[in-house]
Amino acid sequence: MSIVTYLYAGAFYFATLILVLGVTRKIVIYARTPAPYKIPTTPAPTTKLGVVGRMFRETVLFESLFKASKWTWIFGWIFHFALLIVVIRHLRYFTEPVWVWVTILSPYGVYAGWAMLFGLSGLWGRRFFVDRVRYISAPSDHLMLILLLAIVSTGLMMKYVWHTDIVAVKAFFLGLMRFDLTPLPSDPLLLIHLGLVVVLMTIFPVSKLLHAPGVFFSPTRNQVDNSREFGHQGIQSS
Repeated sequence: MSIVTYLYAGAFYFATLILVLGVTRKIVIYARTPAPYKIPTTPAPTTKLGVVGRMFRETVLFESLFKASKWTWIFGWIFHFALLIVVIRHLRYFTEPVWVWVTILSPYGVYAGWAMLFGLSGLWGRRFFVDRVRYISAPSDHLMLILLLAIVSTGLMMKYVWHTDIVAVKAFFLGLMRFDLTPLPSDPLLLIHLGLVVVLMTIFPVSKLLHAPGVFFSPTRNQVDNSREFGHQGIQSS
């Protein structure tokens, strides 16, 4: 067993631990943060079922982003939808036998990779060409987009330029899950790709990417607009 295998195995165990603990901690903080005032963005639903529908439109269709900026919505939605397909395609490296629905969607993962590249390029470009977005963009925003672009680019290069032994890669990750290590191919492009993924997993809990679970705890989105009926009960009773 090579030192590379041990190094990457340790890195993935460490990154997974940081990712799980970090995201869990943040979700607990979100859940415990009080929201004593009714502050839903209007027009807001007046029933819980309406809130469910609003959250569905927000998380699946990016409704508020669509209303705010059509160009940002196009690039953002393409990137996130393509990311979902790519993640599903990568499940084949962690399952044996591979689930049927993963097999069905896997061929579209390659096209989704190009779509991710397109979406990320657009999201990064707006930070240069849109004045108000450029003004509020921090170095960390650019670095995060560069990291994501590098992950996608190296993944596509392994498909079209520098192939690797995907059977051995799958055996490595299945071995990680079973705590039974198998050799990891030492192809430079593969190691760069996996190293960037480790970096992403490690910094995810402290990055702006936490908007993924955070949107479900946003009081402007998850509250029922019933302040007239219930918002002042506590004050009146006192």
